[in-house]
Amino acid sequence: MIISSHVGAGALVGMATRRPGVALAAGFLSHLAMDALPHWGLGPNTEPLWLPIAKKDGVAGLAAMALLTASAPAGARVAVLAGMTGACLPDTDKIGRFFVGRSPWPARFDRFHEAIQNESKDCLGREVAVAAALTVLSAAALRLWSASTRRAIG
Repeated sequence: MIISSHVGAGALVGMATRRPGVALAAGFLSHLAMDALPHWGLGPNTEPLWLPIAKKDGVAGLAAMALLTASAPAGARVAVLAGMTGACLPDTDKIGRFFVGRSPWPARFDRFHEAIQNESKDCLGREVAVAAALTVLSAAALRLWSASTRRAIG
C-alpha cells in the first residue's frame, strides 16, 4: 500500500480507539492487514522505479496527516496521530534502507513484512483512489466528531 492509504486508515483507527497507546498498536496491525490485500507495489530492490512515486506519496501522506490531525477534536488528536503513526511505522524499513542502508526492524520482521505483500505493478490508480477515499472519509468523520464534541461542550 502507498503510505497515504495507511495514513487514512490509521486516522480511523485512532478515532475508534481514542487511546494513544492502543491506537499506535492497532494502527501498526492495520498496516499489516492492509499489506496482505492486493495493492500497488514493485517488490523489493526496485528503488529507481518506486522512488518518484514514494516521494510524491510521502508528501501527500504528510499533508493528509496534518489535515486529519487538525480535523480531530482537541482531546482526540494524540490518539488520531498515534493511529496514523502506527499505521506508517512498518514502512520505515524502506526509509531506513534508502537513507542509511538498513531497516530499523529485525530481519525476521522484515522477512514477514515482505512475505505478506500482495503487490501488483498494475494497481497504482486504484491505490491512489483508495488513499484519497480514506483521507476524505477520515476527514469527514473527524470533522463531524469534532463538531458534535463542540456542541456537547457548549
